[in-house]
Amino acid sequence: MIEIITKKIEGLPVLEVVAKKYRTQKLPLIVFYHGWTGCKERVLTEGYELAKRGFRVVLPDAKFHGQRQSGPVTRHRQEFWQIVASSVKELPLLVNYYRQTSGIKDDLVGVSGLSMGAITTCALLTVYDWIKAGVSLMGSPCPTAFARQLLEELPVLADIPASFVDQQLAQLELIDLSKHPERIAGRPVHFWHDTADQIVPYAPDKAFFDSIQGKDYAKNTSFTTTTGQGHKVNYATAVEMAEKFEEYFGGIDDGTTK
Repeated sequence: MIEIITKKIEGLPVLEVVAKKYRTQKLPLIVFYHGWTGCKERVLTEGYELAKRGFRVVLPDAKFHGQRQSGPVTRHRQEFWQIVASSVKELPLLVNYYRQTSGIKDDLVGVSGLSMGAITTCALLTVYDWIKAGVSLMGSPCPTAFARQLLEELPVLADIPASFVDQQLAQLELIDLSKHPERIAGRPVHFWHDTADQIVPYAPDKAFFDSIQGKDYAKNTSFTTTTGQGHKVNYATAVEMAEKFEEYFGGIDDGTTK
């Protein structure tokens, strides 16, 4: 049986998803992030697929989302990158909580997410070398370029000094995996993207992956391309994500958790 436990960790609302019989054991920890305008409940399918393979899964609400909502999420569109940065700052709080309570088996910490959550995943891999593996679902490892693209689509950009825009974008370079690809550092990282994605474009994600092939630091990276799904993670993709972590970390497979 899979349990879904509601918690607040350092004031952050999360769902913990774990097989009941392993709840008190040390397990690998995977943090999975939802997308823009989403919430932790909307990624329970992904959490379930991971938990039934023997992982402890944490699904947080991002800033301004879910239980942290402050008015309509769309009012915070201009704060999109602050939301990502907030999740980056908050991850150590979640991980330290589990290190001090149930424990983390072999210190195996993985991160994953979809859309905004996948952008967060790539940022986390850039910042924290203690993360052991990651899976990015229809995200972007190129936040600086993606942010510039989004800004160029705003009609108000003409009224904003170019120097201010450049200054703001420069701050994103700190969490930009495409600017620091060597920080993958041989860790297992998988990317999935659909060619019909109209929200987060497929091409930059695939171009980044292609650009790092043959590099020693990227020897454990992989990429799945699909067609016709658009900006949507279907069940098969969720299963592939969970299987990737099972490949990376192993799992508890006695036939009773699934």
